[in-house]
Amino acid sequence: MRILLMILALLIPSSVAVRAETTLPTEVEKIDVKLAEHQAAVTFLGLTTGEATLVQGPNGENILINIGGQGELTELEGWLSLYNVKELSTLILTNNDEKISIEKVGKLWKKYNIKEIVTTPEVSALLTREQSNQIPITVWNEGTKKEILPEMFAYVQFLGNQKNEGMDLMLRFFKHNLFLMTSFSQRAEQELLAKNLVDIHVFKIPYTLTKDSLSDQLIQTLNPQISILFGAEEDQLDQDLLRDLQGIWSEVYFTKKHGTVTIKFTESNYEIITIPLKEAE
Repeated sequence: MRILLMILALLIPSSVAVRAETTLPTEVEKIDVKLAEHQAAVTFLGLTTGEATLVQGPNGENILINIGGQGELTELEGWLSLYNVKELSTLILTNNDEKISIEKVGKLWKKYNIKEIVTTPEVSALLTREQSNQIPITVWNEGTKKEILPEMFAYVQFLGNQKNEGMDLMLRFFKHNLFLMTSFSQRAEQELLAKNLVDIHVFKIPYTLTKDSLSDQLIQTLNPQISILFGAEEDQLDQDLLRDLQGIWSEVYFTKKHGTVTIKFTESNYEIITIPLKEAE
């Protein structure tokens, strides 16, 4: 089921303190996804730079995948506050190529009482070398399968350490498949094609994607119902990729255009909620 709910405004003005460059909407104070048993929510946060995905379960646990781009944590913290996130059970870092801010990771660990950081061998080595705090770090390898929330499983489909490579995750919740793609090297694509990943409901496209990085064959194979693009403006996107997505009737959401995108899942259906970003002054 595809239901688009556009939240234009809530009644109570925002009380979240943020810097001028924030994307946080001033009309919205709190967002409660109201998860019951056998439900989950995945939110693609509309940050100014970088990408961050919030995964929430009915048990009150919150998982954050990536922490956005360069700059202060204020914007990310504002969005987490908007979704009433006070603690994070797990922080997953999938990107090797982007510069990891050790300071930001440390601040998040302390503020949100993070129990575990999951990442690649390369990022793990960096965090272990640079971070004096004893942050619990777990390395996932290609083929790793973990239940991260009740009835939600994470599968590492590809793990690479070359240019434009990192950790590519498949999240499965009942019949729903969410492919969070980080790598876009030719080697990564060939390995992913060999895995025959089909029936993808949600496809998170790599943030730092370059022109002609994803083939029509991969898009046709994945055949996603929904495609999410962080950061890119519609007119800045590789037009061949956009045509490929439109050709398979994928619903394409740009966080720069549509804002933060929350997808709430039940056992058999889902609904999409978009939170418009603050308009530029």
